[in-house]
Amino acid sequence: MLLSAKDVTKAFASADGPLPVLRGVSLDLAAGETLALTGESGSGKSTLLHLVGGLDTPDAGSITVAGIDLAGLDDGERAALRRTTVGVIFQQFNLIPSLAVRDNIAFQARLAGQYDVDAAQGLAERLGLTEQLAKYPEQLSGGQQQRVAIARTLCARPKLVLADEPTGNLDEASADAVLGLMLDLVAESGAGLMVVTHSERLAARMGRRLHLRAGVVA
Repeated sequence: MLLSAKDVTKAFASADGPLPVLRGVSLDLAAGETLALTGESGSGKSTLLHLVGGLDTPDAGSITVAGIDLAGLDDGERAALRRTTVGVIFQQFNLIPSLAVRDNIAFQARLAGQYDVDAAQGLAERLGLTEQLAKYPEQLSGGQQQRVAIARTLCARPKLVLADEPTGNLDEASADAVLGLMLDLVAESGAGLMVVTHSERLAARMGRRLHLRAGVVA
């Protein structure tokens, strides 16, 4: 199993004391599987994605990715896991302003020792970014920046791809096209894909769906 989360709980501090966000969530994801994580705002979707990506730590429960128990990793080891094994597509893009599109796409793959110039060029072409490679993020539309963020993650060839509203900044036609391409690329690599989304259209195209309500699987 590529991803296994068991009885994961997480609470955040508030003025009224600990605020539970996840209350014992479990899920499994095999290599090559696609999963939509759905639920209302505040249901814990993004929190679960961040925990699986090693961006935060659970209060209780266990998370294993590619056979690695995240509880045994320090901050540096979790960062290394995101470079080599887990790719995260953020809703806010997180592109590097001082790097041209070409170098933003290559950045994570170079860190992981996985950079392939032909593969990077192919991704740019398939995502409609060929004419944007010399530009900087501030010169791009929100939709173009989203495509660069997707290309950067996939260029590193991760085993597990986590995406937080990956088409939220695209119009419906562009969102369908980009999602289809992302599904194709993930399928070609054999990676697992977990997507946080509010979109019924996107969720319907994934292999499975996990719906959260108030921090539990509904």
